[in-house]
Amino acid sequence: MKQLHRQASMSKQHRPHHHRASLSRTLASYLLREQRLLFVLLGFLLASSFFFLYPSSVNPHSAARAGSSSATSFAAAVARKIPRGGVVSSAAARRLPVGVRKRSLRVVVTGGAGFVGSHLVDKLLARGDSVIVVDNFFTGRKDNLAHHLDNPRFELIRHDVVEPILLEVDQIYHLACPASPVHYKFNPIKTIKTNVMGTLNMLGLAKRVGARFLLTSTSEVYGDPLEHPQKESYWGHVNPIGVRSCYDEGKRTAETLTMDYHRGAGVEVRIARIFNTYGPRMCLDDGRVVSNFVAQALRKQPMTVYGDGKQTRSFQYVSDLVDGLVTLMESDHIGPFNLGNPGEFTMLELAQVVKETIDPGASVEFKPNTADDPHMRKPDISKAKSLLNWEPKVSLKQGLPRMVSDFQKRIMDEN
Repeated sequence: MKQLHRQASMSKQHRPHHHRASLSRTLASYLLREQRLLFVLLGFLLASSFFFLYPSSVNPHSAARAGSSSATSFAAAVARKIPRGGVVSSAAARRLPVGVRKRSLRVVVTGGAGFVGSHLVDKLLARGDSVIVVDNFFTGRKDNLAHHLDNPRFELIRHDVVEPILLEVDQIYHLACPASPVHYKFNPIKTIKTNVMGTLNMLGLAKRVGARFLLTSTSEVYGDPLEHPQKESYWGHVNPIGVRSCYDEGKRTAETLTMDYHRGAGVEVRIARIFNTYGPRMCLDDGRVVSNFVAQALRKQPMTVYGDGKQTRSFQYVSDLVDGLVTLMESDHIGPFNLGNPGEFTMLELAQVVKETIDPGASVEFKPNTADDPHMRKPDISKAKSLLNWEPKVSLKQGLPRMVSDFQKRIMDEN
């Protein structure tokens, strides 16, 4: 009886082992039949490849806006591999298989139909981004963007930034505001509304969609400076009630709003202080000294010098400025940064360069100086050099002929 009990017990102990062995044989037979094992291994290989390649194709701007904590953590991990803005290091770029590219950014450029804005649009589209231009065409011109109208990655919206607009974008370059004395003095209330309400609306958009925001401020925030050259740490010497105050104080307020949104709402911001810039697509009669001199010399008119002509300015070519703006946007630094060419010229020296370039027989006409006109203007760009590795490359004598060619064609068309 005991022997029978032991046999039954041993039979129960061996039964699970026998069952597992039978199950293994059945599974192996199933996998080997009709090459199923090959398909299983192929699926595993494809899944592994997907998880290996996925971090290289994720855009950190989109991942950062994911709602869950796991998505946020994943975005942070991806951001360590790919810098903000999708700029991949050369080592990372080499790991991308053929045909795999990072997702392009969606970028809005306010004032993108203007002189500087249109050149910025050229650069952004050339690197593969999708660009939305928002402009009310007060000083901007459709002709500046006509060559992009058939581009599927380009969109043009007639809109005044004083009114809110809803867009889904990754980056915002806020350039919208008349920048020449002739234009910003034409309607000073509108100018300050653009600087204040327009900046508020664009910062609000950046906050809502999690976009990075770049403000194009101006060297005019320094006013008629008591420091020379001007560093970013200089607070300025500005007349708050003068005829230029709508622009000068408007831009100072825009900088304040930008930093308050950064500190109070966590918006990623960048601030550029732009010094005198020249190049193709400038308005022919916008009152700025380079465009005035070039247009007058080409039309065989005397070049108008206000005051004694000894006031100084620094002139940077537009491509240098655009490179600086994009570099700042893609950097990890807030600013403000001076973006300008430290080469300094008096108005009489500039007139001489224009004469040498266009017409040695051109004459100069002196007129009384305008109110609150700064006596000196020269940027200290050591901060941009050290932190952004940026400095201008095009000299006045190199850049001026390019501008003259553009003006010649437009003046001929005008005639």
